[in-house]
Amino acid sequence: MRAGFTFYCFFIIQSLYAEINMPSVFGDHMVLQRNTDVAIWGKAGKNITVNLNTSWNKKVYTIRSDYDGYWKTKVTTPDAGGPFTISISDGTDTLRLEDILIGEVWVCSGQSNMAMPMRGFKNQPVNGSHKAIVVSENMDIRLFKVQTEISERPQENFEGDWKLCEPGSVNNFSATAYYFGKLLHQVLDIPIGLIVSSVGGTRIEPWMNEQAIDKFDFIKENEKEGIYGNRKPSYLYNAMINPMVGFGISGVIWYQGESNSKQPNQYQHLLPGLIQGWRDEWNIGDFGFYYVQIAPFEYRHGVNSAYIRDAMRKVSLQDIPNIGMACLMDAGEKYNVHPPDKKLAGERLAYIALAKTYKISGVEYSGPVFKEMMVEGSSVRLIFEHAKNGLTTYGEPLEHFEIAGKDQRYFRAKGIITRDGILLESERVTEPVAVRYAFENYVVGELFNTEGLPASSFRTDNWDE
Repeated sequence: MRAGFTFYCFFIIQSLYAEINMPSVFGDHMVLQRNTDVAIWGKAGKNITVNLNTSWNKKVYTIRSDYDGYWKTKVTTPDAGGPFTISISDGTDTLRLEDILIGEVWVCSGQSNMAMPMRGFKNQPVNGSHKAIVVSENMDIRLFKVQTEISERPQENFEGDWKLCEPGSVNNFSATAYYFGKLLHQVLDIPIGLIVSSVGGTRIEPWMNEQAIDKFDFIKENEKEGIYGNRKPSYLYNAMINPMVGFGISGVIWYQGESNSKQPNQYQHLLPGLIQGWRDEWNIGDFGFYYVQIAPFEYRHGVNSAYIRDAMRKVSLQDIPNIGMACLMDAGEKYNVHPPDKKLAGERLAYIALAKTYKISGVEYSGPVFKEMMVEGSSVRLIFEHAKNGLTTYGEPLEHFEIAGKDQRYFRAKGIITRDGILLESERVTEPVAVRYAFENYVVGELFNTEGLPASSFRTDNWDE
């Protein structure tokens, strides 16, 4: 009886003074978002006092854990700097987090083109990556890669840890994310934290939270058809996004869409749904959400991938705050769904962030965007935004414009660049009503602004919607 009583007392003491635990996103070498109140949370004993000390302001935050041992607080961060430490104590146990930097934090998510590491995939290289890896050491950039997992229910933690930016870690880190972060650091000269949570071959629906999924009836029909397999709606969000929801971030970069290319009309609604769902969960306002338009590729599933590109273009034109699209019309490969020029993708995403999030003037972040079509007899005049200094093909002919009449049949058009846009005409169409550009499965776009950013494929009709 005495031994049992002793064990019971020991159990109670252990429950009251349990070891302090925190999600893996909090750890040595991490980056915390600057100039804000960032959430920090963890688990300790039940109903006990937890003291959190931040070295940058020598402030002590006192929190009371709840009945299950959970505690959470917000700490005020300064402008960029470091390294700092955070100590968390419950009076018995102390957890010390070291080498913490304060700067800008970005979540980087999507499917295989975001996941593609600097070393490349088997037999699929990343252009110029070997030298980039060799010279990658930078103590102001920190890298976190979430390990792949799925879950039917929202999880509290995932596997991963913060790593220093050096060849051994950069080698296996997302190339798109790395080049994005590298350019941000070069321009802003402050610490950058990159959290990559991406899985190859995944549709957008598994990355959406349950509340966003519930808004789309067609997802239920897709489930009945079994198109999701074991990666059902919300399964990746639950396992690989939910554990870091609330962690202080500046924004998100997104590179996904290839696996949804058969359903472009659905994607045009799903992407805004994902954006709003993530913003609602983070509850820190309309943080920047910048995404890559998938590159041209010779898909063999019977659907012209220009339609998914056009769906992504239309999302960028919606009245959604703080979004932007990086175009890769000049970077696709006909038989490789993983374009090797990941530097192009990462840096074009960075241009958007520098212009929209960091408000740096003089930075163009978009290629020419179709604005207006004017019919002038048998000719068509096109006007573009994001082309203040004009348009260029770098000496190449305009070969990918087409004109259609009322019969909805498209024919190749001849075009010239004018002072205010592009003038098109076709001998086969005397009364034009619609235009499209580079609207093919695989194509190399030839139209740019003078900043060197390409125009997206686009169409002025909606005939098959």
